[in-house]
Amino acid sequence: MDTPFSNEEPNGSNDDEARGPRLREIPLRIMIPNIITVLAICAGLTGIRLAFENRYELAVGMVLLAAFLDGIDGRIARLLKATSKFGGQMDSLADIVNFGVAPALVLYVFILDQARSFGWIAALIYAIAAGLRLARFNVMAERETKAKWQSEYFVGVPAPAGAMLVLLPVYLGFLGIAPSPLFAYLAAGYTMVIGFLLVSRLPVWSGKSEGSRIRRDLVLPFILLVVIYVATLMSFTWETMVVTVVAYLATLPFGARSWQRKYGGWTAPATHGASEFPEETDGH
Repeated sequence: MDTPFSNEEPNGSNDDEARGPRLREIPLRIMIPNIITVLAICAGLTGIRLAFENRYELAVGMVLLAAFLDGIDGRIARLLKATSKFGGQMDSLADIVNFGVAPALVLYVFILDQARSFGWIAALIYAIAAGLRLARFNVMAERETKAKWQSEYFVGVPAPAGAMLVLLPVYLGFLGIAPSPLFAYLAAGYTMVIGFLLVSRLPVWSGKSEGSRIRRDLVLPFILLVVIYVATLMSFTWETMVVTVVAYLATLPFGARSWQRKYGGWTAPATHGASEFPEETDGH
């Protein structure tokens, strides 16, 4: 009669079960996207530390680096055919740190603390809004029925863009605006507005649709513009970031207007494959 501690098993399969799951080798290409995600988390957390050490420019740089790394890990995973559920969970955890907690704390240490409790409430609202935004994405991405235009628009401002936008008061501070109490209260109000944009149903053009293509004769001028932008970003970093934020916010009404012209309102017709406004299928 066999016992739970018997060393003999009636067949090989039971022997495998008794030994537990076998360890298997994992290809390096599977690990690369997860390593990038971990590096993004490290960058975001390091940004928080640098902010508490009053090294604000480095802190903002680390938060922006975390956003960049988080933006490329998924693309690299798809390029290497290394997507996995584990990687998806890691990416979600990285997003809440890099796009929610880190920007909120950097902003609070830099200016919002001068608004006292109002500033802390603003930081909380933004961080929670980022978490809600990411949770909504994860839930909606699991839907089996997806409309054809889901790749064209985000629902609400995506979290990486939100992290870039919410740091506008810090950019302005680097350009010489004194961190006065009035500026702190204005920054707190602005922070809450960005938080509401994250969780809103505002359609935001994603630029990922098949129709988002550049004419052949405009490819070289477009590349030149990208080079000019990168050059100005490196030479006039904070001025360029301010212009980028203002330009992004200015495009939001045009994206909503474009949605309304195409689909006729905030509720999608049933013929488009869904009964309500869609959630994006790629990117946070």
